[in-house]
Amino acid sequence: MFEIIRRFVRRKYVRYLINVRYSKLISGENTEASQNEKSCKSICYKLINQPDSKFLIAPISGKRYIKNSRLDLFVILDDKRVRIINHAYPYDVRFTDRDFDRITKMYDNKTETIRQEFENEMESQIQNSLSTILNRLNN
Repeated sequence: MFEIIRRFVRRKYVRYLINVRYSKLISGENTEASQNEKSCKSICYKLINQPDSKFLIAPISGKRYIKNSRLDLFVILDDKRVRIINHAYPYDVRFTDRDFDRITKMYDNKTETIRQEFENEMESQIQNSLSTILNRLNN
């Protein structure tokens, strides 16, 4: 008997939560938060693709930084939170796991391509130096 009552109350509670969330979506109570998230995502995506942006990853804290001197913007990506600082106002936006993972994946892909270009440049310098050393040894 107790189990039946517990299931009934649980079902009613779950329906209540679903109705509350659905009514918030319909009434538009979360539109400001979702609009801030959309704007922040767009800013992050565009800054990551800007050629003037500089990237830094802190290995211990796991924070990711984007700096764009031309636009005077700083972005800090940390623990599902994005902080955008534009010398006048700081904006702090929380993201869902999915959205934050997308932003960090895009960031990581960009830094990976920069790393690969840097490594290729280093290797080309090494190959030139080694061929020069080999020519010296042959003479």
